[in-house]
Amino acid sequence: MIAAVPLSTEAEQAARRVMARCDRLAELSETPGQLTRVYLSAQHIQANRLVGEWMAAAGMTTWQDSVGNICGRYEGLNPQAPALLLGSHLDSVRNAGRYDGPLGVLTAIEVVTHLHEQGIRLPMAVEIIGFADEEGTRFGITLLGSRGLTGTWPQEWLQRTDAQGITVADAMLSLGLNPIDILSSQRNITDFCAYLELHIEQGPCLQAAELPLGVVTAINGARRLNCRFVGHAGHAGTVPMGHRQDGLAAAAEWMVAIETMTTERGNNLVATVGRIESFPGAVNVIPGEVKLTLDVRGPEDGVLEILMGNLLDKASEIATRRGLTFDAEQFYGIKATACDPQLQKRLAQSVEALQGESMLLPSGAGHDAIAIAECWPVGMLFVRCKDGISHHPDESVTVEDVAFATQAYIDTVLGFNQS
Repeated sequence: MIAAVPLSTEAEQAARRVMARCDRLAELSETPGQLTRVYLSAQHIQANRLVGEWMAAAGMTTWQDSVGNICGRYEGLNPQAPALLLGSHLDSVRNAGRYDGPLGVLTAIEVVTHLHEQGIRLPMAVEIIGFADEEGTRFGITLLGSRGLTGTWPQEWLQRTDAQGITVADAMLSLGLNPIDILSSQRNITDFCAYLELHIEQGPCLQAAELPLGVVTAINGARRLNCRFVGHAGHAGTVPMGHRQDGLAAAAEWMVAIETMTTERGNNLVATVGRIESFPGAVNVIPGEVKLTLDVRGPEDGVLEILMGNLLDKASEIATRRGLTFDAEQFYGIKATACDPQLQKRLAQSVEALQGESMLLPSGAGHDAIAIAECWPVGMLFVRCKDGISHHPDESVTVEDVAFATQAYIDTVLGFNQS
């Protein structure tokens, strides 16, 4: 893909700086030889301090809020105007890659660096947030940092424990944060006009299209269910094939149907059976009961619900035909989050000017934008990652793609100068 407009030397230099800073942050890990940086760890606070230094060098006023987000503000011409918020997260999964999250924070800093070095003040301030806990790795609760910003942090979260039995409240106290003050991180609805987040795609679509950048249309909604086929266990040698009530055979038929039906529906829908257990689990016994999970995701809740209903109906039909019973219980659900049409348009214009076209695609993974969208319009820019690999040490982006992303980010933010 040849850029419609050559990238500036500044964008290339900024990209190299971003890559070097990603490497620097990757050194802040609790596990030698791997990258693991979880919420309210010593490494989390070290990362905040380092990112705060980079924000300050870009001309920003910085602070750490009451839930552990690192924040920076670059003033605009009108201090009373709602600010433009940029950000992503600084925490990681265990044995992570180095770009999921930090890339979005560090490219945002480069946007403000450009404004600062060029002496540009937008009509509104620009704020950047490095969110404290998007992944939920330590306490099993996701979007802790962004929920602090929106004021939707339940008090009971303070008593959630990690694997060592340490509560969120105790972890906060150990690092000088006061659990009583968590609501002081909440921002007023008038504080921001919009939120932009840059993130690696975590999928293969941009690579397949040979494009560095894409614009996100929505963050997929998701439903997760525990499902069960119950038949009758029997002797593997004495029960004829036509007399069997084999739970595993029913589950296998359903799994193939899930793949076929979801593929036929299109609409960026995906469905996954991620775990399966067969009972009694003996080599010479027909499985009488099978438990399995179903994860269904898509960018539109209505279409997602229809698919899930059709898949469950298919399971019941298979069970009835085979002389079994089927039941399912949903244990998790999150609605799809639509990205703001006007922000999509702004991002698409910047992307198209650089790479000649703009690809629109949904995000199959969750992001802080899910929480932020409850209060403010959100837009997201995706950056190509090698083979779609994420949450893994092999996570990889190129300097050239990051330069494209940084330039598109700068151009989009500069567009607010004419708003």
